[in-house]
Amino acid sequence: MANLQGIFSLIPEVKKPDEKKLSFNVKLKWTLIVLVSFFVLANIPLFGLSINALERFQYLAIIMGTDFGSIISLGIGPIVMASIILQLLVGSGILNIDTNTVEGKKFFQGIQKMLVFFFIIFEAFVYVLMQGLQPVPGFAWLVILQLIIGGLAIYFMNELCEKWGFGSGVSLFIGAGVSWRLFTSAFQFVNQQGRNCLLDFNRTPCSGKILVLIQSIINKYPIEFLSAAAALAATVVIFLIVVWAQSLKVEIPLSFGRLRGYGMKWPLSFFYASVIPVILVAALVANIQLFGGLIENAAAPCLEGAVCTGGAKIASYFTWLGSFVEGQPISGLAFWMGSTNLLELVVRGGFLPRYLLQGITHILFYIILCALFSVFWVKTSGMDSKAQAQKIAASGLQVAGFRQDIRVLESILDRYIMPLTVMGGAAIGLLAAATDLLGALVSGTAILLVIMIMFQFYQNIAQQHMTDMNPAMRKFMSGS
Repeated sequence: MANLQGIFSLIPEVKKPDEKKLSFNVKLKWTLIVLVSFFVLANIPLFGLSINALERFQYLAIIMGTDFGSIISLGIGPIVMASIILQLLVGSGILNIDTNTVEGKKFFQGIQKMLVFFFIIFEAFVYVLMQGLQPVPGFAWLVILQLIIGGLAIYFMNELCEKWGFGSGVSLFIGAGVSWRLFTSAFQFVNQQGRNCLLDFNRTPCSGKILVLIQSIINKYPIEFLSAAAALAATVVIFLIVVWAQSLKVEIPLSFGRLRGYGMKWPLSFFYASVIPVILVAALVANIQLFGGLIENAAAPCLEGAVCTGGAKIASYFTWLGSFVEGQPISGLAFWMGSTNLLELVVRGGFLPRYLLQGITHILFYIILCALFSVFWVKTSGMDSKAQAQKIAASGLQVAGFRQDIRVLESILDRYIMPLTVMGGAAIGLLAAATDLLGALVSGTAILLVIMIMFQFYQNIAQQHMTDMNPAMRKFMSGS
């Protein structure tokens, strides 16, 4: 461990602010800088890129927080994959790290950084060598280098946002990407052929669902009208359900030990692990589908009956991950883990029993993995009952009617936190999977993510504003 600590000290990192609590304006400034930088990098194409075979997977770019073909094509993939693997290792006991201690947290974060850097380099080579991003002959090394630089930029922007801004950079990237695609899905007037439908509204089909809805009414296209109306209705329904579910919480009455008659309620959200489990599961599914497409592309000579040697032969052993048509999985693991717009199939008359079975497996997969990741996240992020009890005790609070003892606090919180973790994780998995099947403007999971992410940012901003305005509240929040 001592040797690893020496290696960790060599890894560059974003310096923490000297102030214990940053002001609202400082956090807002750095959050906006990170957000603008993300959009700028997403619009810088890879120099030396010949063919962007990942372009057909643009729907995965939403969850990956990226734009394939840009310098940040790796997106949040390396960060999420490192987090998933490390949580599985720690949660299963294979890697014994006590994240409740300062040294344990530093060791956990150091291992996570090394895993992130490994996946940045690994995925950069995989994207290029497996022909996902095909470079101009002789420029492969340059494209790989650009991908590594872009991956490092995303990592350090995430760290900058966590230390100097509002919340997580990963959440910010996903929220920004989903919001942009949600807007374009509703109001896009340039269709896939590159034609502006507003120049000839009656004859040129639009892409944005709201414009399609208007066109279908004018031109009397009932199928197009039902399809667009179903997508818009599903988006509104999902929004209302998520907003309602987000408000569910359990409140524990607390009192100030030294001030009799004064108390407060300590809220525990029903979605206790927040949106993190869905981000991890959605990114895992996206990575499996993405690598399945890369493997199918690499194994193409074997699948077409040509000479099957070298990398193509190795890739052919992993074609069970799935087969794809226009970026959509049609068989294999990627298909059964994925989802299909059932509402659209019903409207257009293309519904088949296999899609219903796929929907069931998709829901079960999300429920189980979201519950699992919720437990791992709570245990490794300092949100368990012991950490919460220490936070409450440090604030001079105690459970009303019980003596002021951290062990009592921990035993009472045990009754709520772990059940909320499991039930909330399973519920948010069910909600995410079910919304995927309804066929909103973007995937149901993406809408769920952006609503919950924006709600989190709103809470962080509101709390920061309150502590800036009220000196007494600032003193209480800082624990001094």
